[in-house]
Amino acid sequence: MTNEAKQAYTLRISQANKTELVVILYEMFSDYAEEAEESLKRGDKRALKESLGKARGCVNELMESLHLEHEIAQNLLQLYLYVYRELLKCEMDKDTVHITNVLKVMLPLKDAYATISKEDVSEPVMSNAQTIVAGLTYGRNDVNESMADQGVSRGFYV
Repeated sequence: MTNEAKQAYTLRISQANKTELVVILYEMFSDYAEEAEESLKRGDKRALKESLGKARGCVNELMESLHLEHEIAQNLLQLYLYVYRELLKCEMDKDTVHITNVLKVMLPLKDAYATISKEDVSEPVMSNAQTIVAGLTYGRNDVNESMADQGVSRGFYV
């Protein structure tokens, strides 16, 4: 994942509510799965292992966020366990079919959560986060982010 993508995710996470955080996890999972697929096609075993490990980390976070007292959470847990096993198989078999399988499961779930997140009007999970105000400047070869309100209190409350 590029540094720009990491910065964008960091900004979104600092301003996201609970449902948006789940959507972000799905998006990060998709990015890592696609990176793993590209690494596999290039034959880069180190990058493949790293991308698959990060994708598994996203799945772990999704599993840990489930409230297992609900039936739907039990069903999601089974799907996440399947995805986790497929990622492990991909690392062992070095076959893109496993990545295709996990994306077939995860992308519809991401879309469903994205739809739900539009209706969620709850407050962001992090309070006391830095406020970002229209701060992009464009250079010849880059884009710089300028931040207003670089306040004295930068501690996050979750």
